[in-house]
Amino acid sequence: MSKTSSFEILSSQQFIQWLNTEKVSLAFTTYQSNRLFFIGIKPDGSLSATMRTFDRPMGLYATSSDSLTMATRYQVWQLENMVEKGQVFQQRDKMYVPRRSWLTGQLDAHDIVVAPWENNDGQIIFVNSLFSCLATLSDRYSFAPLWKPSFISKLAPEDRCHLNGLAIVDGKPGYVTACGQSDVVDGWRDKRRDGGCVIHVPSKEVIATGLSMPHSPRFYQDKLWLLNSGMGEFGYLDLKTGQFQPIAFCGGYLRGLTFWQNYAVVGLSKPREQTFSGLALQERLTQKGAEAFCGLHIIDLHTGDIVHWLRIEGIIVELYDVAVLPGVQYPGCIGLQQEDELRRVATRDLSLEV
Repeated sequence: MSKTSSFEILSSQQFIQWLNTEKVSLAFTTYQSNRLFFIGIKPDGSLSATMRTFDRPMGLYATSSDSLTMATRYQVWQLENMVEKGQVFQQRDKMYVPRRSWLTGQLDAHDIVVAPWENNDGQIIFVNSLFSCLATLSDRYSFAPLWKPSFISKLAPEDRCHLNGLAIVDGKPGYVTACGQSDVVDGWRDKRRDGGCVIHVPSKEVIATGLSMPHSPRFYQDKLWLLNSGMGEFGYLDLKTGQFQPIAFCGGYLRGLTFWQNYAVVGLSKPREQTFSGLALQERLTQKGAEAFCGLHIIDLHTGDIVHWLRIEGIIVELYDVAVLPGVQYPGCIGLQQEDELRRVATRDLSLEV
């Protein structure tokens, strides 16, 4: 258990053992409380929860256990580990430091990845929800558009369909999720209950409909997994029939999905009354005699069982994205608020000697 004056983190009995056995740590974003979290194990064997303040962090992508890319309110950040292999810094085996940022303006950027596009070997690609498109960074403009759904007639700052999730297939953008096939300003809100869809990026074909505010599509072990958030369901899409196959019900509004071995790590939030009203999730929770959960679920992909969980109580009620950090035990981060520490961080490339 980790506790501060404003929130408390609880975990299932075997959660720490799972982290230790699998030799992983976790990172997740909570834009509602402007925090980036790192979950690991302290040298004394207890749970570690390290948080740093960023302005509205959302999409989070681990290029490796040494590099993180994150979308915030009006910037994209890259954080790099400063600890050399086999060494520690303040007992941490990884210490992430913000090294680069790009000013994008407030695009409501959701999922973010580092992947190739056309002739570019690898670039930062993010879901630009405000302009209903996939985009990349630009040296001159707030963004450079790469792709938009076929039903979007114009790139306008109107959040027409609430494009939000991006799945990478064979290293390239493969599928996206949207909350509605709308081509008018904020039109997706009228389609929250069952207007969600999945779109194949290369062909622009809508391959699945009838979903409830889908998020976080991920292609893993030859399946397209996603979160049917308005129903509280984690599952996969049958690519032959276009039917969503749920394998687990989670007691919260789902956003954030990643995988490790035969496990899924799913983020849960407590629904906001206005934005999420009218969804079947609340009806299902009432039927099950349950309250909405904020935290993480670890789900066994073979059985659909929730085998471990992390719960957050207090002022933090919404999460957005989650990442696995392989081979990391006790991660830390020097955030933008730690000015003294940032000034003292002076590392060098040991492979370059003059």
